[in-house]
Order: sequence, then C-alpha cells, then structure tokens
Amino acid sequence: MLTVENIDLYYGAAQALRRVSLRAEVGKITCVMGRNGVGKSSLLRAIVGHQSVRAGSIHFDGQDITRMKAYERARMGIAYVPQGREIFPLLTVQENLETGFARLSGKGRAIAEELFQLFPVLKSMLGRRGGDLSGGQQQQLAIARALVMQPRLIVLDEPTEGIQPSIIKDIGRAISYLRDQGKMAIVLVEQYFDFARELADTYAVMERGEVVLAGDGSTMVESDVRRYLTV
Repeated sequence: MLTVENIDLYYGAAQALRRVSLRAEVGKITCVMGRNGVGKSSLLRAIVGHQSVRAGSIHFDGQDITRMKAYERARMGIAYVPQGREIFPLLTVQENLETGFARLSGKGRAIAEELFQLFPVLKSMLGRRGGDLSGGQQQQLAIARALVMQPRLIVLDEPTEGIQPSIIKDIGRAISYLRDQGKMAIVLVEQYFDFARELADTYAVMERGEVVLAGDGSTMVESDVRRYLTV
C-alpha cells in the first residue's frame, strides 16, 4: 500500500531525513520508534504531504505521490492523526467528526456506528466542544475523525503521548481492531516500547534522521531497540 524509498528531507539547510525507506501493508501495523528529534514526525509529514522531500520517492497503492499536495493525498484515502491531536476546540465533537466528510460524497457522508463501538465515550459527548474534553478523550476524537474519512492508510503520531494508562489500553485495542479488519494499512509512531511491541507487525527504529534498525515485529530484540529509545 505504501512504499517510501530513500527520501531526504530538509528544513532550510538542516537535514531531517537521510535516505529513509519504509513500507506499510494492508492489514498490518508498521511502528516507527526513536527518541525525540530523530525525524519520526518529519517522516510522517513527508508521507501525508505536509513537508516536501528533496530526494527519493513515495508511492501509494502503486501511484507516485511524491509531489502531490496534502489534500490530494487525503482524497486518495491517507488519514493523519498528528502529534498533539489538533482537534478544533470550539467545534462540538459531532462537528469535529464531520470535518472528516471532506473526502467523501453522497451517502458516504455518515459517521459509522463502529466508531462509537471503538470509542464509546464520544457518543455521549457529541454536543460538547472539543476543547472541553480531557486529553485522552481528545486523542480518541482525533483518531475517530481520521476514521470518518474511511481511510486506506492511517498515520498516527504518538497517540499515547500524555494519555492516562486506561485510555492507552483503549487506543491499543482500537488500533488492533482496525488492523484485524484488513481494510487499511497503519503507520504508528511510538516511543513506548511495550506498546509498540504489542502492536508491531513490522518496525523501524530511527536515529539522527536515519533508519538504524528494521524488521518483523516478531524478531524485535528488546535490548537492541531500547538503546535507541533511552535518553
């Protein structure tokens, strides 16, 4: 579904990514791990089109999207859950969810009951403003908003950051459920090793803008990965 090949990304004169490659397949979770500032979020921004790359290529479902705009990628079914959630604080939960209709048309513009099965708390809060929700509830809303798009690829940037343990478990179960449906590919950026190990079908560990470890989740060696996660 997604193939990233040898991309370089710069912010001005500073190089953030160096020949980074990554693959994501339908029905599987690809986890990207590493310390803060190693390029994980830059990789996701390149995938969704928020930051252009200087070299390399990005293909989605066999099509070269390297130079496509972010909205064009969204129309193709690429959904993004950014770090920090970025929900609309003055819109209600219902209105936040409905922003996901942008890529849909006609009868497809509906909020699936499945979303409320994944995140039951949202159904009871449809009339509340997004900014009035707790951090964990906002994270659930951000994921649900992305799912309203009916994506073929969902990209999540540290969905467990600053979230209480009970909601982390709920988010983990939701991501596992989405994988098991076999309808989308999932790319997950994560710093918590235990959370990533439970979910990863494949993984990539980054350091200073490069992928330094990669492989199947079943072959992940904890000691090898943790030395790139600890400060």
